[in-house]
Amino acid sequence: MHGWIILDKPVGVGSTDAVSAVKRALRAGGYPKVKVGHGGTLDPLASGVLPIALGEATKLAGRLLDSDKTYEFTIRFGNETDTLDVEGRVVATSPIRPSLGEVDAVLARFTGAIRQVPPAFSALKVGGKRAYDLARAGEAVALAEREVVVHSLRRHPRSSGDDEDESVTLLTQVSKGTYIRSLARDIAHALGTVGHVTMLRRTRAGPFGLEAAIALDKLAELGQARGLEHHLLPLRAGLDDIPALSLTPDQAGALRQGRVLAGIAADAVPNGGAAFALLDGVPVALVDVRDGAVRVERGFNL
Repeated sequence: MHGWIILDKPVGVGSTDAVSAVKRALRAGGYPKVKVGHGGTLDPLASGVLPIALGEATKLAGRLLDSDKTYEFTIRFGNETDTLDVEGRVVATSPIRPSLGEVDAVLARFTGAIRQVPPAFSALKVGGKRAYDLARAGEAVALAEREVVVHSLRRHPRSSGDDEDESVTLLTQVSKGTYIRSLARDIAHALGTVGHVTMLRRTRAGPFGLEAAIALDKLAELGQARGLEHHLLPLRAGLDDIPALSLTPDQAGALRQGRVLAGIAADAVPNGGAAFALLDGVPVALVDVRDGAVRVERGFNL
């Protein structure tokens, strides 16, 4: 059981709870004990794609933190909360309700490289403490502005018509470190009003989308029926954005010993960078190719 299970996480369940659910399903099915981890936190109030790494795939989970994410989210105008979502306390109100045309006109200002201030209620650390712990204690939280990239931002097809409305649903693809709650806050401010997120759904995390995701209640059934392996994506699925590098047995043995290979990757990885080293289709290592030399970044015990 080395690979990925993609969950369609429901609202109200934390990422750690989802990992625990996978562990329970594995135990229920009598599967061998393996390490389990998630590929990037998804807030309890958000639903959607949560990649769960099993076995040797846990060595790649960190790469998903650096990958782009795709979301759909709804902004309700009129109230801003301290958490920037439905759980918070209202801290500002406005009678202004922008039209959908006004929303469309402002979205271009939030596409590309932008700067945003993360929410005070976030897991970022301030002086060694989580920002949300300080905020819940009533302390003022000042987080530094950061640059993120919004690759695309548009109105969802279900938000249609020309009349003013209480809310609007948007679709976006963003870089790592982007806070959708902050994006919603800033869009509302640009429209001369305030707002907060009422719905947030992640539809893609790196290479993984909803088409491969299974519901949490289905997970338990699959465990009982010993059917989890039929929904386990291969370890390679988390690396579909990098080239494969085929090895000879001698080369694979050298990499497993931590040695540097020279002069074998010019054709497979002409521009250098990361590659997925394989021996007869079996993953050997995630490697870095620089100046014709191949060095192990993550070795796999398979």
